[in-house]
Parts: sequence; C-alpha cells; structure tokens
Amino acid sequence: MTAARNLRFKSLPVTPSSPQAANPAAGPAGGGVPKVVGRQAVPVAVRPVPRPQPVRWLDVIAPPSFSALVSARSWCRCGYERTARGRSGVLALIEAHTAHPESCPLLNTEGS
Repeated sequence: MTAARNLRFKSLPVTPSSPQAANPAAGPAGGGVPKVVGRQAVPVAVRPVPRPQPVRWLDVIAPPSFSALVSARSWCRCGYERTARGRSGVLALIEAHTAHPESCPLLNTEGS
C-alpha cells in the first residue's frame, strides 16, 4: 500500500547476547533511602529596618579646567534652597550648608 519510508536514523540491533542499553543504576553502598537533594525552604520574609532618609543635600560642580566656573547648590526638605557660583560663593555656601541643621525644623528637635 504505502511505499517504505527512508529512515535516516540508524540503530544497533538488540540481540539476546548484547547488554541492555539502559541498565538500572546501582543503589548507594550503605543502602536505605536515597537522599533528596533540593533547595531549602526560604524563611519567612522579615521586613527590613527602615533607613533614615536624607534630609539635606549639597551638590558641588567643579569642572576639571582651572578657569571653569565652579557652582554649587544646597537644598533641604524643609524648603531651604541656595545656589552659588564662583570659588568664594561656593565656599560661603558650604559654610551655610554646614550651619543649616541648627536652624532646620526637620533636624532640630530641641523645641519638641
């Protein structure tokens, strides 16, 4: 009825004298139940300790060229925001940024 198919795969004939292709693996020498190897359960997730959030920032931009203009920006969550340009202005802004926590309502807790 149908023509014989051209098989591309070759297989070795199985004879009673040749060994079986898939012999069962030997059990462990000690006998007993084999160990189950797998991933361990993950412990219940613990909520991380909240980190203190930054309240104030100082951003200084100093280009590599000596003749370039240096600038800086200082700001705080309380609404304090200052900018400065030039070396002397940036140095004054750094001093003001360092002194700001004494008058900041978010950082100064003496009145509470």
